[in-house]
Amino acid sequence: MNKQALITELQSNGLLLIDPTIGAAGRRGGAGPSDHKAITIDGTTVMVPIFNHSATQSPYRISVSKTSGELELDYLGEPIAPIEFPQQPKFYSLTTADGIPYWKIALLHSRDVLATTVLQTCMRYNDTATACQFCAIGQSLDAGKTIARKTPTQLAEVAEAAVRLDSVSQLVMTTGTPNTRDRGAAYLAECASAVKARVNLPIQAQCEPPDDFAWFDRMYMAGIETLGMHLETVEPEVRARVMPGKASLPVTYYFEAFEAAVNVFGRGQVSTYLLAGLGDRLESIVEMCDRLIQIGVYPFVVPFVPISGTPLANYPAPKSEFMWILYERVGSLLKQAGLKSTEVKAGCAKCGACSALSTFE
Repeated sequence: MNKQALITELQSNGLLLIDPTIGAAGRRGGAGPSDHKAITIDGTTVMVPIFNHSATQSPYRISVSKTSGELELDYLGEPIAPIEFPQQPKFYSLTTADGIPYWKIALLHSRDVLATTVLQTCMRYNDTATACQFCAIGQSLDAGKTIARKTPTQLAEVAEAAVRLDSVSQLVMTTGTPNTRDRGAAYLAECASAVKARVNLPIQAQCEPPDDFAWFDRMYMAGIETLGMHLETVEPEVRARVMPGKASLPVTYYFEAFEAAVNVFGRGQVSTYLLAGLGDRLESIVEMCDRLIQIGVYPFVVPFVPISGTPLANYPAPKSEFMWILYERVGSLLKQAGLKSTEVKAGCAKCGACSALSTFE
């Protein structure tokens, strides 16, 4: 099995890890897709589901080589590839000036990406009539693994240390949606400005489309290089079922926001997350990706990962065969348009660790 196929298989099936303490700490709960751990296969670091129910049923697991004593990836008991785990980052051992452990402020994703949820609460989360069914933004907060609001000063302090100690190359800042008309854009801009004043680190911000597209200029001027506004699902009935609150904002408004954002950030510097496997037909996802690509938005397609403790905890992840066909078709569209993840300045598409899409470009 080649590396491209193996990554696709692992991200759909997950990985059964007998000892979850191996490598850097994974991410349980949190905003958006989670329950992953970073692994490195043949020099490529990817995020693979480890902590959810699907992973406990996976035919892929870790063993120790009888000859070299090193870790190996097994498929149904047969070793198929050597595997490594990025080590715990050095900045995790530090605390902020006000006594908060750095790892409660931001986490290492993949090998060199710093990620944080600046506001760990969301106006939709605590109401079943509006909550996104896949989201676990409140879990890590309830478990005491993070804090509700990361201050700009804290983020700047942690970002500087992560660059200095662990050679972090980019920062991804997302947010729960506050009950404000800017949908978190104002606070993201404030945080970005503080980070940029401390360290020169490429930044992606992620939020819902604000009421006033002038916020895109303000975010850009604050030092945010790329913007993510996440559709997640495509078909109206799937949107209404899976994310009833977000579905109240029509796709047409997202496209108005996308076009306005591309005018500010540039072609390929605006992206959207698309969760494959939640009921959208393959053709619908491909058609949406085509529309997005035509206006210069990078569609970051990832397999849905069921997260423990959410309403969709036992919902099946998409089959790797489905993802392979989807990647091939979207990858072809990206090639035709000349949109490349390597040219994205910061963010999920740049990192690419939660998806195999970049290998199909």
